[in-house]
Amino acid sequence: MKKKNEIKKFTKHLTEVIKSKRQKISILKLNSMKKKNEPVAWVTAYDLPFAYVAERAGADMILVGDSGGMVQLGYETTNPVTMDEMIILASSARRGAPNTFLIGDMPQGSYEPSERDAVINALRFIKEAGCDAVKCEGGKRVTKQIRAMVDGGILVMGHLGLTPQSTPSFGGYRVQGKTIKSYDQTFQDALELQKAGVFAILLEAMPSESAGQIAKQLDIPVYGIGAGGMVDGQLVINHDLMGFYQPFRPWFAKCYVPEVAQEFADYIASLDDHRKIGREHRRDGLLVLAEMAVIKYIEDVKNKTFPRDDYSYPIKDEELERIKKSEFWLE
Repeated sequence: MKKKNEIKKFTKHLTEVIKSKRQKISILKLNSMKKKNEPVAWVTAYDLPFAYVAERAGADMILVGDSGGMVQLGYETTNPVTMDEMIILASSARRGAPNTFLIGDMPQGSYEPSERDAVINALRFIKEAGCDAVKCEGGKRVTKQIRAMVDGGILVMGHLGLTPQSTPSFGGYRVQGKTIKSYDQTFQDALELQKAGVFAILLEAMPSESAGQIAKQLDIPVYGIGAGGMVDGQLVINHDLMGFYQPFRPWFAKCYVPEVAQEFADYIASLDDHRKIGREHRRDGLLVLAEMAVIKYIEDVKNKTFPRDDYSYPIKDEELERIKKSEFWLE
């Protein structure tokens, strides 16, 4: 009975998605969700099939991250990714998800040199790829560029904490916000970004307590990727969620395939004619499995069951007590 109910639930969800014309989330809605404590669930996508899956599963937003340089193009880091490559990835994702809020990730070198470079390259995401917004890394050092983009009518998301484009300055991939110095710097950068006009901030690789303080005190939405469950929403790399990236998987990343593998097997077993379903609806393969995995992830975010402590970075009690003495800590 349970198996039939799960299959029925999944089929009903997809039917509702297909019948309804999805409307993109708005900035007003994102702000409202923060006020109502309703978590935003979003994922990355770099091509048509994964973006298609994200939209059908009901993701609130999609990020075409420069992480695509690693998981899709095979670079060892995000640094070699070019604007032309990002436009190709973003354009493909847009075609797969025409009705989902799409964010293009500004690659290294596309915005740092000057305000003019920042505006020109951000507009490429909007005009050539059909993105709704852009994201860029850095705090106070890039506020001039952010203001220029915002003044140009472009929606900009900030990115703080562990910023992959700047990992050499951190001494590698290191968790941020675990010391009072790191926390204070991140908090001040967050305030500067808010002042510069970003519509939201993404915090990466921070203890839940530190990230939660920033989300609590800022007026704009603050989301997390590996920043615990006290922020306003969660982002995951789709290749981590699906177990598609072999070189490594971050501590905070959960693969959802084991969660839905039996459900997928039961669904396949329930089909009377696999060839007919595949030929007429393409509902007999990995797209179905991927949709099930993303749906489960979204449900867990919305229900606030992901991430819990086992997918969050820990912080020692003595370290936390030192951070609580910061002038930027609010009890």
